[in-house]
Amino acid sequence: MSLFDLAGELLGNHGGSNQTGTNQNALSAVLSMVNNHPGGLPGLVSAFEQGGLGSAVSSWVQPGTPNQPISGDQVQNSLGSDQIQEVAAKLGLPPEAASAVIAQVLPGIVSHLTPGGQMPESNLLEMGESLFKAFGH
Repeated sequence: MSLFDLAGELLGNHGGSNQTGTNQNALSAVLSMVNNHPGGLPGLVSAFEQGGLGSAVSSWVQPGTPNQPISGDQVQNSLGSDQIQEVAAKLGLPPEAASAVIAQVLPGIVSHLTPGGQMPESNLLEMGESLFKAFGH
């Protein structure tokens, strides 16, 4: 599955237009969170590794391995409340729900942003903007 396939799923290939807007907002908010995390994607990966989720994160980065799921509580423990609050505000959700959204979306995003197990060299927000343009949003 490509990043565009992932975006298609997140942008609502299985829901109505309200669902599409919600999923687009979730993708945008999580991409922004990754991009703005200190150290970018490598810094975010490191935060999850330091939070005891090294094997889960490794599964997201390594090609050919199924992405191990994480919980909203694990997201909260690894990222802290500031980043969760920021995503929650963007999505208009309580922090617990925002943590759950991040937990659901982040493994696929990290997997697709690390082709061949390599960290991306381009700006994630630019990748996200091109992703949205590809879907006419």
